[in-house]
Amino acid sequence: MTVSLFESLLNDVEKHFSGWDFSFVTETGRMGTGMISWSYGSLAIPLIRNAKSLLDMGTGGGELLSKLQPFPPSVCATEGYTPNIPVAKKCLEPLGVRVEGIDGDENLPFKTNQFDLIINKHESYSPGEVNRILSPGGTFLTQQVGGEDCNDINRALGAPINEEFLHWNLEYAHKQLREEGFDILLSQEEFSTQRFYDIGALVYYLKAIPWQVPDFSIKKYHDSLFSIHQSIEEKGFFEAKQNRFILKAQSQD
Repeated sequence: MTVSLFESLLNDVEKHFSGWDFSFVTETGRMGTGMISWSYGSLAIPLIRNAKSLLDMGTGGGELLSKLQPFPPSVCATEGYTPNIPVAKKCLEPLGVRVEGIDGDENLPFKTNQFDLIINKHESYSPGEVNRILSPGGTFLTQQVGGEDCNDINRALGAPINEEFLHWNLEYAHKQLREEGFDILLSQEEFSTQRFYDIGALVYYLKAIPWQVPDFSIKKYHDSLFSIHQSIEEKGFFEAKQNRFILKAQSQD
């Protein structure tokens, strides 16, 4: 029974994933994320209400930004993952948002001092470029995924951990922004947990975030996946440590 269920759940890797929508596994309770002591959305909303111009960096399919209305008079969004760009445009352009596809963090297609608010959830950025396009006294709010995030998945699979991002944490990002001349208004880092309640939820997640295990395939990691599946059947879930940090910074006048 456990083998046939295992093979059936592996088919979830073929399920369609669009934008940044994990509802296939979250709304069914198959994947759950631990609580942290801040809410990115609750921090962003009052800033958006008082802004005149807004940029959302790394908007995904526009799912989150679309829920943060009403918007200021001028709103733009960037997205670097090509398949997400038409999804974001379909979602956001009817709401008056200008969506720009980009291929890097430098030389963004915006004027100097164009925005008085820039928000960024889980997207890379160049501190210098953010400073360039942010108006004097403007605010930059970002929640980031730290370099220790979900490396328990790699360990359980026997997959290499991407050491390129291990340095990426609150202390490093805080220092970068200070060196660029920002005043730091909020700075916090926490470790929570992410739970997968069946192996299909895990393979779906790994398909959605290919940078976690770049060489992931069911064939390559079949035996390790089956071991995790057996552990889930015994314990009820597979758990990985998450790494999140938040920074709210203000450019100098």
